[in-house]
Amino acid sequence: MLSYDTSSVLSVAQISRYLKEVLASDEILQDVWVRGEISGCKTYSSGHCYFTLKDAEAQLPCVFFKNARLRSDAPDLRDGMAIAANGRIALYERDGKLQLYVEQVELIGEGALFLRFEQLKGRLAAEGLFDQERKRPIPSQPSVIGIVTSLQAAALRDMLRVLRTRYPLAEVLLSPTLVQGAEAPAAIAEALDRLNEQGEADVIIVGRGGGSIEELWAFNEEVVARAIARSRIPVISGVGHETDFTIADFVADYRASTPTAAAAAAVPDIQEWRDGVLEKEQVLLLLMEERFVDLREKLVYIQRDLQRASPQRLLEQQHQQLDDTAALLQTHMQYILSLQQERLRGLALRLHTLSPLLTIARGYAIVRRERDAAIVTNIGQVQAGERLTVQVTDGYIPVEVRQ
Repeated sequence: MLSYDTSSVLSVAQISRYLKEVLASDEILQDVWVRGEISGCKTYSSGHCYFTLKDAEAQLPCVFFKNARLRSDAPDLRDGMAIAANGRIALYERDGKLQLYVEQVELIGEGALFLRFEQLKGRLAAEGLFDQERKRPIPSQPSVIGIVTSLQAAALRDMLRVLRTRYPLAEVLLSPTLVQGAEAPAAIAEALDRLNEQGEADVIIVGRGGGSIEELWAFNEEVVARAIARSRIPVISGVGHETDFTIADFVADYRASTPTAAAAAAVPDIQEWRDGVLEKEQVLLLLMEERFVDLREKLVYIQRDLQRASPQRLLEQQHQQLDDTAALLQTHMQYILSLQQERLRGLALRLHTLSPLLTIARGYAIVRRERDAAIVTNIGQVQAGERLTVQVTDGYIPVEVRQ
């Protein structure tokens, strides 16, 4: 059974509109100045800026639309700034929350958190904890990677995914810790010391995902900065988003913009190794091919030289030279024989011309002494009774000298 009058029940929309009208009718709330410290400030691509004004006891959501920002010529807002904001208080019906719709902003200081940040940063910088000279190089091929973060953090899953994809050869050693809240700074320092005592890690990643300045504040505490500074193992910080800077970033040996980027910075990319190996393989194959071509050409030249210096080749050349010499000698001998034949022919012709047979053929005769075959040319060469031989064209006639 219903114990109330249903006609008097208001819908959520009705009560929201009623509250909105009540707030709009309050003159104080329609033009009010509120002071506090900015937290969770974010400006979107549209130009609208959303943040929370807070003090030690309460907080108030604020929206600073683009047109109001341009009209008021307000400075760029960031977490930790202490401001006085002027505007109207109204109900945002969709979310059912009160908001300050800002029309004007005036700076009244840097804010307590920002002041603490700057004071600690200046003191640690004066001690040399931020000096580049004390920062150690990150090992190029770590075998064990230590991670200091929360077990429940989405950043942990992102880092493990990157490490597994880029460099599955490395082992991961997790040192879990709180990453926000009052107890987080001491827990983070203890987790760092634990990895140093264990001594297996080659590099340590300290990180967590994005958040407001309060949520990231544990990494701005001195105890965390001292733990990073005394670490014997190189430390990579990956806290928040790219625009977030903490004291831990300044002390760490390497600052990454996000936890994912920190994991990528801690290990090489094995795919780049594969690509490099393939590229070197192609270059090596090309060099080998060029080398083989050179060796093949040299082998051809060497074979030609061996053929030229071969005994068989030299013997063939000697045979050919011998054949050429024999042919030349034969030609020369034939030439000499031809000359001699011509010469003999000439001599024979001369002998024939001088032959006594020709004289005999003309009617003359040759007289010889029989005893010594001497030719008788005068009578004084013979004596009476001596026998002679008279040669005529067709034979010999024996005669005897009588007187």
